[in-house]
Amino acid sequence: MAKRALAQIKQLDKGLTRQSKGGKLPRCGLCGGTTKLTKTECCDNWICDDEDQYVMFSFAHNSCYRNHRRYTLCGAHYVEDHSGSWKDCEACKELFETEMYVYYGTNEYNFEKLKNPPKYAPTRCETCNRIIRLGYDAYSYGPAGYMCDRCSNQKFGDTL
Repeated sequence: MAKRALAQIKQLDKGLTRQSKGGKLPRCGLCGGTTKLTKTECCDNWICDDEDQYVMFSFAHNSCYRNHRRYTLCGAHYVEDHSGSWKDCEACKELFETEMYVYYGTNEYNFEKLKNPPKYAPTRCETCNRIIRLGYDAYSYGPAGYMCDRCSNQKFGDTL
């Protein structure tokens, strides 16, 4: 009995908690981590409480919490205070270009992915016609439209 109580205290000292009588620890639904977890405000899923690890303006994708909040329809739906479910929200569809709507609904930062995402024409560089994957590639956007990173660097130089 004393050994069991001591083991429970050690678990609490490590920040670990029991999720159920089965003794399973909650895990981050994105990376599987088990320490320093919290529940998402948008969908009440377990996730790493790691937004403090993000370095401002680094554009890094190293925070489960930030990635879910910033790069998913679920997170955007909550932040924009839309009603109903993000999965069939017309206001969410209007927030983003179709390509970004599909990216936000199907990327690896989702707990649940958008079923049957709409089709879209690929985004192309206005200068060289190269395909730009808006959710993944570097690009610039201006009055003429989208420009791939190669053409942007040729036109503006490597300013970073």
